[in-house]
Amino acid sequence: MLTPELLPTTHLAVPQLEKEDTVTRTPRSLQLLLLAALAAVLTVCFPGFSSATFTARTSATATVRAAVDWTPPTVSVVSPGSAVKGTATIAVTAADGETGIASVTLEQLAPGASVWATICTDTVAPWSCAWATGAAGVVDGQYSLRARATDHSGYEATSDSVRTTVANNVLVVLTSPGDVVRGTVALPTSVYNAPVTHTVRVEYAAAGTTTWKTICTGLTSPYGCSWNTSAHPAGDYDLRSVLTAGTTQTASVTVEAVTIDNVPPSVTMVDPGTPLSGTRTFAATSADADSGVAAVVIQHQRSGTSTWQDLCTISDEPWSCRVATSVLLDGTYAFRAVAIDVAGNQATSATVANRVVDNTVSSITVDVPATLNGTVTVTAAASSTAGVTSVRIQVAPTGTSAWTDLCTDTTSPYACTWDTTTVADGLHDVRGILLDGQGQTLTSAVVASQLVDNAPLRGADVQSANGGASVGRADSGDTLTLTYTTQVDLTKVTAGWSGDGKPVLVRLRDGATLGKTGTDDTVDVQLPGSSVVNVGSVNLRRDYVKAGKSMQFNATMTAGTVTTSTGVIRTTITLRLGAVVGSGNSALKTSSTNGAMVWTPSAAVTDVQGRPCSTTPVTETGASDRDL
Repeated sequence: MLTPELLPTTHLAVPQLEKEDTVTRTPRSLQLLLLAALAAVLTVCFPGFSSATFTARTSATATVRAAVDWTPPTVSVVSPGSAVKGTATIAVTAADGETGIASVTLEQLAPGASVWATICTDTVAPWSCAWATGAAGVVDGQYSLRARATDHSGYEATSDSVRTTVANNVLVVLTSPGDVVRGTVALPTSVYNAPVTHTVRVEYAAAGTTTWKTICTGLTSPYGCSWNTSAHPAGDYDLRSVLTAGTTQTASVTVEAVTIDNVPPSVTMVDPGTPLSGTRTFAATSADADSGVAAVVIQHQRSGTSTWQDLCTISDEPWSCRVATSVLLDGTYAFRAVAIDVAGNQATSATVANRVVDNTVSSITVDVPATLNGTVTVTAAASSTAGVTSVRIQVAPTGTSAWTDLCTDTTSPYACTWDTTTVADGLHDVRGILLDGQGQTLTSAVVASQLVDNAPLRGADVQSANGGASVGRADSGDTLTLTYTTQVDLTKVTAGWSGDGKPVLVRLRDGATLGKTGTDDTVDVQLPGSSVVNVGSVNLRRDYVKAGKSMQFNATMTAGTVTTSTGVIRTTITLRLGAVVGSGNSALKTSSTNGAMVWTPSAAVTDVQGRPCSTTPVTETGASDRDL
């Protein structure tokens, strides 16, 4: 029997074959198979104690490259349930496919707070935190929880928030019915750690007052309550629930500024004219004094039928749409408008009848880009029952008849390239001339007073990002980024500024206070003391502030640069919202519809050569979204 000391040491050398060798080469895969087989034989022959040493050499080289980690991690908070108390373990799921997770931070947003606070940071999976809900400073109430995960490359991702209620004591929670209500709405109450004998009542008061009146009383579990809002005048109301146990009363957190709107909007269909052909504008006027108009639907009904069909749905002022009437069969039609307000009230306009759609004749319309600088494309829509031979597009200084051809196009889609640098900055008119197959011409309506502005510095884009608790609502952590076409002299934005983080005040005002519509809520920026910061103003094109209200956020303003694919360096200015100044939260609304912001820069800003910025408005690029 062989002892470990007597076992042979076997050296197997695989010859190194250089390029000049003329021997028949054995494929490396076969070499490896032979080595594996020999190892198996040796294992059988010398079970348990083999100290055989295998030596292999090769002249082949291998290159190993690490994949670049440019993907942020994924992270989500596991819901702890509707209510927690004591010390609750909050689990987080996080993953990163490249470099792995370095740390996970769990954060809380306390009732009424606007700043997220850290609960704990975990560096070892499985990711979780022990949340001491009974600790000092943690009050009972509804909380939002979120997690931030950071991978080993430094990329960070933030999870969606989850809601739970901390209930270590008797806690009464009234569920909000929403910002705007109508008709009869449910007002459910939840009670945690309830005394054995108790009742609940639900109350209302005019917003900002303390004169509480009863909606429901004597409620026992499950504390159902219905509120007939039609019994109250339109306006803003505060709501609360109160638990009574003997002589002790416990009130819920007040649900503030709920708007009652049971009044339908006003709506009028604008006469589109007759006959109708080509692409036409269909418009309505609509207003709602309480919750605002959410949408207007233009409808049509063909003579001899009883069915109304939607022609277009409009979600923003002005309440109009451009429609190619060729989608309608030739004939006689009636048109009407249906308006729906934010509360859901609906109204239908009077009918505009006996309007003829006739597309058996020629038509031409011209479409000009909203921003005219550099080289742009002007398009025309043209049709004729005799066929379209050509479309000629012309321009002239506004107020003159000095028409100049841009081009003549013989193929649909009809378009001309316009180098706007060949004309003087200022207002210009544009028109198109159709030549049909029978030699007849038709001139389009003039698209008048189009501003050509080739100033070297202008606004390039405006974007926002949601960094707060709610999408579609202005919150702490939300950002607004303004991008210029080139570099800016930052001292012209505000005196002495170098681009470092600067405390400012971001003012958010209802559009109606500025002589605009209720969906033209506007942002501008000031220094403490009301000095204006020269970034212009941003029309959010949505309704974020209640009618007639305004409010301010503490914010931080920083500047940076981005470089385009063509090497142009552009200045960016980013505003990050902080806490609301004072008690402005009750003026906020949540926008439920998408839109595109419009930024009007300030002419007080110059580029680094001292040339002033254009004030031509800039529309947010990309898909429409709920900003903030």
